[in-house]
Amino acid sequence: MKIPRDNDLPLLFYGVPSGCSFGSIVALEWLGRPYRLCRIELPEVVSSDAYKRINPVGETPAMRTAAGDFIRESLAILHYIGAQDLDRGLTFAQGTPAFDRLNQVLAYLNTSLFDAYSPFWYAVEHDLEVTEKKVLTDYGRAKVRKAHADLEAMMGDQPWLLGEHRTLADAYFIGIARWNEYQQVVDRRDYPNLQRLYDQLEADAAVVFAHAIERCEPATSAGGFMGEIALEKVLEELSCMA
Repeated sequence: MKIPRDNDLPLLFYGVPSGCSFGSIVALEWLGRPYRLCRIELPEVVSSDAYKRINPVGETPAMRTAAGDFIRESLAILHYIGAQDLDRGLTFAQGTPAFDRLNQVLAYLNTSLFDAYSPFWYAVEHDLEVTEKKVLTDYGRAKVRKAHADLEAMMGDQPWLLGEHRTLADAYFIGIARWNEYQQVVDRRDYPNLQRLYDQLEADAAVVFAHAIERCEPATSAGGFMGEIALEKVLEELSCMA
């Protein structure tokens, strides 16, 4: 078996604390192939000119593929990860009904569940008047409740979001769903299907690993984690290749 060189490995730029890139780490662990990580602090580093050489819009996640190409945005990265080994069942062949359904659920998670928490993050990151903050968070609370109710109905009594086995949608879900632990917008026990999914994912080895990585704690990979690389080192490599 050929052992890949560091530059031949996919490299995920993940945001801390609590970036939605968490789901991409989980997906990489489930894929089981070698990869590396690059830690990006939010909001300082992610908005820096240095990081904008990686992603001009200053957001995580971003990924450098084994071929040296860059991919930005969670959905694009997740689809790339899943397509590396269709036998893993994280995604499905494009053009099939199963793929369309996965794409639909991922899109809902991105445009509805993710977006529902945006007012709370904005309120934390900006100096607002009391009245402004209340209007913003009341709006966000209504959006979060609706997203949970919708997902609860969509999932039903299935073990995973799309049915009998885990997919990219479950990886992305856990990275966003954990935001409720900070914001305390809803009591997830009011949504028993989602609570069951959340508990199941929190016990998953890949999720435990991703939490440890974010917290800089000892982390045991259940997949193909080959270590971290500093952003400065990545930029040096890019300069040498220019």
